[in-house]
Amino acid sequence: MKIVVFAGGQGTRLWPLSRKKSPKQFEKIVGEKSTLQLAVDRLLPDFSINDIYIATSEPYVPIVLEQLPTIDPHHVIGEPSMRDVGPAVGLMAGILNREFSDEPMAILWSDHLVKNEVLFRRLLFIAAGFVQQHPKKIVFIAQKPRFPSENLGWIEYGKVVSVEDGVSLHQLMNFQYRPDKNTAGEYYKSGKHAWNLGYFVTTPSFLWGLYQQYEPNLHADLSRIVHAWQTAEFQDVFHSIYPKVEKIHFDNAILEKLSTADGLVISENIEWSDIGAWEALKEALQETQEQNVTRGKVLLTDTRDSLVYNFTDQMVVTIDLDDFLVVNTSDVVMVCKKSSVPKIKKLVESLSGTEYDKLT
Repeated sequence: MKIVVFAGGQGTRLWPLSRKKSPKQFEKIVGEKSTLQLAVDRLLPDFSINDIYIATSEPYVPIVLEQLPTIDPHHVIGEPSMRDVGPAVGLMAGILNREFSDEPMAILWSDHLVKNEVLFRRLLFIAAGFVQQHPKKIVFIAQKPRFPSENLGWIEYGKVVSVEDGVSLHQLMNFQYRPDKNTAGEYYKSGKHAWNLGYFVTTPSFLWGLYQQYEPNLHADLSRIVHAWQTAEFQDVFHSIYPKVEKIHFDNAILEKLSTADGLVISENIEWSDIGAWEALKEALQETQEQNVTRGKVLLTDTRDSLVYNFTDQMVVTIDLDDFLVVNTSDVVMVCKKSSVPKIKKLVESLSGTEYDKLT
């Protein structure tokens, strides 16, 4: 199986740690390795580094190669322009279709935390085995919900289609991105909804065919790039065409049009967390909601349910804080309520083009 790990986002929800020059996936958020390194490490016990590809942005290619010194440089594809997830996934499907058209491929992301790594790898193998036998299917690997999240995508599943090695594969029913509070509560109680992680296994030929069927213009543009893959003209063609391709999310390009008959869902507890935002990171690392999550030199007094991350040699002291986020870097100190995280992205966007642009 080939595995594509996407590592190209800018991660504004983890500002001020995550910046344009070094986004969240390259930072040491959990422990002493970046989330990209953790994403690859959790695969390596059972998968070969030679089967792993990294899709990123061109400016980040040197960082990827530095953090993953054993990866084949030809397996690191740096997009010359950010055109959203739709073209990014399509490009990788097209490239892998050149050589491995009917070999299962997995799509994964670099800014997540998976605590049950053994189960996660087992599910990848199960999904790959099913796809090997049914090459025109997509198997989505989802997380059993721990709470009624309004900030995550959800996936609805139906009857059991197959049982592989004790794991049920359900019929895909529907997708829902960031439901309102009441709807999220209904999903959580339903027993037939899971968090949609964006993880799936299919074959390059089937996924590439979906682009041809549902996004013919995008498919035609990407085909010209794919045709030049591994030739001397590739970079010129890539730089000429890719910045002009349609900017569209993968959900809008493919998933919203995908026949439910072609999709299956595995819903298991792999102890997954999206650590792309500070409040999500706290939820992932805390044992109880009241617990504080800290990093670096901090001293907390009468503080509860807060995340305090210090990336400097200064001491950070908090007194009487409840439900707060405090992040201290060499040039920015951010203090806000956990519920204010959605405002971080807007703040960072407002700094662009101003005297504070360098902080973005």
